[in-house]
Amino acid sequence: MGSVTPLPKHAPPVNIAFQRAEMSSILDVYGRLVMAGEARDYAVGMYRDQAVFAIYRRHAERPTWRVVKTPALAQAQGAYAVHGSQDQILKRGRDLHQVLKVFETRRLAIVS
Repeated sequence: MGSVTPLPKHAPPVNIAFQRAEMSSILDVYGRLVMAGEARDYAVGMYRDQAVFAIYRRHAERPTWRVVKTPALAQAQGAYAVHGSQDQILKRGRDLHQVLKVFETRRLAIVS
């Protein structure tokens, strides 16, 4: 009779996600954008290295804004960032509330 060789135990990949308080803050900003007519849809993505909350102005292929959480950058640049439609970084920092103020301080508009 043959011997049984145990397979190595691999932990499933852990995805980065937004916590409940973070999602509450982001959805608050999203709700204000919807009320102002600047947003219509959103999507949430969880990946191995970052979590993304994408905000769409119209039903388009690319989001107008993205709120990104990258814990690997927490000590260097800050774990949170807001990206614009052309993937430019609008604001980056360690505190989500401070980063989300980019939506309050100026009126963001799409330039065609």
